[in-house]
Amino acid sequence: MRATVIDYKAGNLTSVVKALRHLGAEVTVTESPADVTAAERIVLPGVGHFSATQFLGQHGLQSEISIQIVRGVPFLGICVGMQWLFAGSTEAPCCPGLAAFPETCDRFTPGKKIPHVGWNSLDLRPGFRLFAGIPDGAFAYFTHSYRAPAINATAAVTEYGELFSAAIERENVMGVQFHPEKSGETGLRVLRNFLEWQPC
Repeated sequence: MRATVIDYKAGNLTSVVKALRHLGAEVTVTESPADVTAAERIVLPGVGHFSATQFLGQHGLQSEISIQIVRGVPFLGICVGMQWLFAGSTEAPCCPGLAAFPETCDRFTPGKKIPHVGWNSLDLRPGFRLFAGIPDGAFAYFTHSYRAPAINATAAVTEYGELFSAAIERENVMGVQFHPEKSGETGLRVLRNFLEWQPC
């Protein structure tokens, strides 16, 4: 198993790479479009402000990721990396996302402490391969202030004052709002399912 992890200066690379290697993956960390062209699987982690994703467009990574997704290469976005799959985020209105999904990510509505930090349960929707072997109600670790809406491609929702997409999956395009590398056995199983993903 080989995974290409994209470094766009948004942090959190070390723990993601460590988790993937723990599962037996051969990991390449890169900011080079050429490495993305050769990737068998692509992982886009991220912590921080949505504006950090501008790096992807500025360095030729966004267009190459789009090409590889169309080719059927499995893609996993983590936290901000998942939000980037949407049209954009109100956190950085002038910074477009990949728009694989047309909706926009938004800040949690007032009423709960922001950011949402800590363990929360996953309400799994049936039929999504990213959560194969994971029980409904399993817990995962979150840290975020902005959230993606629930859409047709939502594989799991979580409630924090309101429901939001904890994970999305459409064919080879996947994303998780939580941090699988910090979510114990549940997170490792999600990463393993991604590493073992094959076209139907």
